[in-house]
Order: sequence, then structure tokens, then C-alpha cells
Amino acid sequence: MEGPLMILATGFGLGLSPWASGTLGSLAGLPLAWWLLGRARRVQVAVTLALLIAAVPICHLAEESLGGKDDGRIVLDEIVAFPVAVLGLAAARQPLAMASAFVVYRVFDSTKPPPISLAEAVPGGAGIVLDDVIAALMTWLVMALGLMLWRRRQASS
Repeated sequence: MEGPLMILATGFGLGLSPWASGTLGSLAGLPLAWWLLGRARRVQVAVTLALLIAAVPICHLAEESLGGKDDGRIVLDEIVAFPVAVLGLAAARQPLAMASAFVVYRVFDSTKPPPISLAEAVPGGAGIVLDDVIAALMTWLVMALGLMLWRRRQASS
């Protein structure tokens, strides 16, 4: 696979980095997440869902071309899954909250605790994208809880 699809799968070359390609790919998801948070929730959900669905066949073709299961050079999954970590959380548009979401997401994505590790058993592009989506959903839960506790603390002060 050459050309535009490989360029997309490798995050415009970020995945070709010999150092922390998944982190670099996730960094590319930050502006996308920030931009989406400025939109209505239904737009956030629709765009994110469309990007995730589109990423599955692209990641699948890249995996076949590169010859390895969830090859580290494929970072489109990190880019399009990261926005799920802050979906609908308007407060996450603040730099500290967005940075916190990024760190939590990277911890979940790199350590792959269950159920993230279980998603890796799903073959092809679906598995490549699914483990990142689950990491992002777990991040969303941490962020939603953290923001709720922060608001309660602010209200009681």
C-alpha cells in the first residue's frame, strides 16, 4: 500500500518516528479533539464516529502492507480515537484538562490493562482501532469523574 492511504495510516509520517510513534500520533489527535469540543455534541459524536469507521479499513490495509499485527507505524487509530477521551466534556478544552486527558490516555494505551488488552485479539483494522477506542473510553470515565469532583470542590469552596 503506497500513497495517500499509507500517509493517513502513518499520521502523515509521525508513525515512522523511531521514538514513541504512538505518542506522536496521539499528539496529532489533540488539535482534532480541541476543535471538536467547540462543536455541538451531536456533531462531535458524528464526526468522531465517521473518522473511527473510516480508520478501520485504512488501518487494515496498512497492517497487511506492513506485515505486522498492529504495526507501530500505524498511528491513525491513536489520532482518531483520542477525541473520544474528551467527547462532550467542554471543560476539557482547558489546557490542563486536555493535557491530563492526553497523559491518562497514553497510560491506558501503552499499558493496555483489561479490557484494552482483550481488544487486541480482534483481527485486522477493527482490532487496531478498537483497543484505542477502549483506552479513550476509559480515559473519558476518568476525566468525567475528575471534572465532576473538581466542580463539587469548587462549589463547596
